[in-house]
Amino acid sequence: MAATRAIVVTAIGLAIGGCNQPTPDYTLNKIPPAYRTAADGARIDNEDYLLDAQGYRLNPSGQRIGEVDIQATEANETSNAVAGYYISGLGAKAPGTIAAPSEGAGAGVGAGPGSATPLISGSR
Repeated sequence: MAATRAIVVTAIGLAIGGCNQPTPDYTLNKIPPAYRTAADGARIDNEDYLLDAQGYRLNPSGQRIGEVDIQATEANETSNAVAGYYISGLGAKAPGTIAAPSEGAGAGVGAGPGSATPLISGSR
C-alpha cells in the first residue's frame, strides 16, 4: 500500500514538473506601440504623422488623411456577386448585375498582347 502511494505521488510530481515549460519569447519581449508621445502630449506614429484621439492620421491642417465614406462610395453600385440566383430569404432572385470582367480577361492565360504565345490569328 505504501509503495502504491509512493508511485502515485512520484507520478503526480513528475506530471506537475512537466508542466513547467519555458516562457515563449513573445511574452518576454513586448512589442512597442506603433506611435510615440511627444513632449506636448501629441501622439505621432512611426511615419511621423500626427494622430487624433481616435488614432486617425492628420495632415498639417488637422484634417483626417484617407478617411473614406463607404456609403457615399457605394451608393450607385449595382453589382452583386449572387445576382440572378434564387435567394430563399428574399423569395426571389437576387437583384443587380454581375461585375463585367476586365478587357482581355476572356482570352485565357498567356494569350494576347505582350505574351509569348501568339493569338489564334497568328499576330502578336
